[in-house]
Amino acid sequence: MKLSFRLCTAVLLAGSAAAQTAVRIDPQKGGLGWFTHPYQVRTVPPINLANTTRLESLERAGNLYLAAQDVVALAIENNIDVEVQRYGPLLAREVLLRAKAGGALRDVGMAVAQGPQSVSLQGVSVANVGITTSGGGVTSGGGIVTQLGPPIPVLDPSFSVLTYFQHLTSPQSNTILTGTTALVVDTRTYQYQYSQNWSFGLTALATYSSTHTSLNSQEYTLNPFVSGDMDLQLTQNLLYGFGAAVNARNIRVQKNNLKVSDLQFKQQVMTTVAAALNLYWDLVSFVEDEKAREKEVQAAQQLYDDNKKQVDIGTLAEIEVTRAESQLYTAKQDLIVSQTNRAQQETLLKNYLSRSGVTSPELAEVHIIPLDHIVVPPQDESRSVDALTADALNNRVEIAQSRLNLESKQLNLVGIKNSLKPTLQLFAELTNNGLAGSLNPLFAGEPGVNYLAGGYGNLLAEIARRNFPNYSAGISFSIPLRNRAAQSDYVTSLLDIRQTELGLRKNINQVRVDVQNAVIGLQQARARYDAAVKARVLAQQTLDADQKKLALGAGTAFQVIQDQRDLANSQSSEVQSMANYSHAHIALDQALGDTLEVNRISLNEALAGRVSAAPSPLPAEDQR
Repeated sequence: MKLSFRLCTAVLLAGSAAAQTAVRIDPQKGGLGWFTHPYQVRTVPPINLANTTRLESLERAGNLYLAAQDVVALAIENNIDVEVQRYGPLLAREVLLRAKAGGALRDVGMAVAQGPQSVSLQGVSVANVGITTSGGGVTSGGGIVTQLGPPIPVLDPSFSVLTYFQHLTSPQSNTILTGTTALVVDTRTYQYQYSQNWSFGLTALATYSSTHTSLNSQEYTLNPFVSGDMDLQLTQNLLYGFGAAVNARNIRVQKNNLKVSDLQFKQQVMTTVAAALNLYWDLVSFVEDEKAREKEVQAAQQLYDDNKKQVDIGTLAEIEVTRAESQLYTAKQDLIVSQTNRAQQETLLKNYLSRSGVTSPELAEVHIIPLDHIVVPPQDESRSVDALTADALNNRVEIAQSRLNLESKQLNLVGIKNSLKPTLQLFAELTNNGLAGSLNPLFAGEPGVNYLAGGYGNLLAEIARRNFPNYSAGISFSIPLRNRAAQSDYVTSLLDIRQTELGLRKNINQVRVDVQNAVIGLQQARARYDAAVKARVLAQQTLDADQKKLALGAGTAFQVIQDQRDLANSQSSEVQSMANYSHAHIALDQALGDTLEVNRISLNEALAGRVSAAPSPLPAEDQR
């Protein structure tokens, strides 16, 4: 089952939840059912800016408690970038409907939006893994309004009715022929016409027409009389414009565009989830850094108080109080910076997980309490780069998009190549005529005249019996001399395909670079984490030793102040290295195209805008 079909099914059946009711197309209402529905408008509901109930369920007493799985779910349900891309498959299906009618393809869709970056990554490199997010993938090389090659025939049949009334009065110079000096002719004409084109190049036009004529002359054998005919015209292209590969190429291209639109939605979900997780883990690191800075302030305050006591009793020089006070204010400054980073990061994350952003007063005032901690696993990915690259080539969205682009351009090339051929058409026409009317008594004795006497039923019988048939057939051949425009279009398109093939090769090469760099980045992040942990342990041991020396009178307060500062910096570095590791792991998932699988995301749920996983339980103390 195609993803675009699942979108429509999921959206229509997902109930009345606020998050997904807007992304749908409402069918026609009223009228005479199928007879009038093609001429009635379908409607698209207004956009929905209401958040899902998940956001409210995670809020307690002015705090928003979030685990990583909640961040993923909220990003899928409420992020506006994802909501924008939910319209993509619907747009692609509507363009397919247009293509099936013979219309030119429209360029629809929007580019994949990248998420915001954290307040301060402090040197963290979040790899873009070479992902192409131009948005042109929705057109898949076929989203064009100017059509090259033979024009696409209109594939929707048409039916027309013509009614024509006429009254003519003509002065006559020869009364012998008409029997009157002013010939008055009243006519009523009715014409019904049905036309249809087929994708293999056949055009059919069926016409039925009848004309009722009444004259003021007694010289006509039938007066009034009805004439009519049933006409069928067939035209078949044999060279230029022949074959479904030529005339239905837009349909094939747009079916590829449906797949590309689905891939683009998947890419947006992956990008949004990765950005949301990066924001979340940075917030976790800011919270941990704030705790470390609070401990730094407490230690500096304790040292300042101790030094004042020792100065008061005369066991310590007064300069040590000044040094301790300087350290205290430095620690407080570090704490303020950390608190500010956390507040700004909360704003970014809240805005990214809500459709209303922080414009909502309720959401603007709440504080985010992360429920998760960054955990560095004992070991990392052990597979070889070759094995990882093979998986990435199967999973990466932009590789599939590039291949679909290439396929669509090759489908278009079939039509462009066909324009090199001359025009050769086979046409035939079959017409059945009829005539009936009221017999003039003056001509009643003439042979064969009585056969024409009668009403409208006699006219239809003559047409059905094919009493007066006409036949015609022929061949039309037209050849353009030099044919330079078609020659140029074909070679230009072929050169464009060669460039696209090279672009695909470049993307394939880039995948290996992305995977290899992501693996190296993960290894580097682990090495930095291990070093930061070791530095923090050593800094703690140094501080403990110097504090003992100071208590025994063998150390100096200045050295303890330096040790406290070093410990605070090493703790901050350790927290930042843990954030670096989380970013590196997320980047590796993106490079492998595994973001959805790693985070257990269902595309069906993402399309519907409703994640089935329950919100994380609140801490026990908050539940009480």
